Amino acid sequence: MKYFRAPVLFEAASLRRNFGRAASSYAQVAVLQREVETRLIEQLDFLEDRQPLRVLDLGCGPGRASGMMKKRWPKAQVIALDAALPMLKEVPKQTRFWRPIKRVCADASSLPLIDGSVDVIFSNLCLQWVNDLPATLAEFRRVLKPDGLLLFSTFGPDTLLELREAYWQAGEKNPPLSPFAAIQQIGDAMIAAGFKNPVLDRELYQLTYSDVRSLMKELKAIGANDARPQRSRGLSGKTRLQNMTAAYEKLRVNNVLPSTWEVVTVMAWGPAPGVSRREQGADIASFPADRIPVRKR
Repeated sequence: MKYFRAPVLFEAASLRRNFGRAASSYAQVAVLQREVETRLIEQLDFLEDRQPLRVLDLGCGPGRASGMMKKRWPKAQVIALDAALPMLKEVPKQTRFWRPIKRVCADASSLPLIDGSVDVIFSNLCLQWVNDLPATLAEFRRVLKPDGLLLFSTFGPDTLLELREAYWQAGEKNPPLSPFAAIQQIGDAMIAAGFKNPVLDRELYQLTYSDVRSLMKELKAIGANDARPQRSRGLSGKTRLQNMTAAYEKLRVNNVLPSTWEVVTVMAWGPAPGVSRREQGADIASFPADRIPVRKR
């Protein structure tokens, strides 16, 4: 039997290094990330009067959302999980010593948690960096309790559209920018994983910058460097950068340059035990092992 192996979109070591270097500057620079995070936090009101026992902030960064959720649910165990250790070192700044947050350094696609142990999985603008979204969502389903809440945001393919087109116009066939999944692909992956009542929203944010250099500097400050295996390993040539900048400058309006960021927000609930998931077009049933009948001779 042949198994499908997802392509390696990003190098894990490069991602850890990029976001680790950005840990000290991230909170001050990530304006859009804070705005999306705030809106995502507001959707936790769908839990109404529920009191979760364990909450997972996946791809927590410096832990702003972790601190907010610990304040919202002081009796809950809030787990801040990130692959970049320097980011986790920033988390204690977001809470008080009497409201400790558990910190875990791990990968989103391989969670060190037991099955059905989490009431809420929260993730803000992290999943665009995973290599295998369906496999990661399957891992989410594994650790999420039935009727537990999954709430996440991720970037869509129209993110940095102007910058990408400027590279293309400059003759760059392989722009140093990350690929992002479209909302249809995310929806298909959610259905395949078997999540209950998924709701997906798409929103475009328009940011402006004084020049291309400011945009590139911000991308570096939030850790959004090129982490693809096929990225150029040498120094970027001056001519290449000048041509891209000239192409981008054609979009200048009212003395600023526009930059589009597409954000996809997803909310869903953990399915009941035994609900099938889909894998390569076929239903895959799952149920507790103790339900398997054993015939004794």
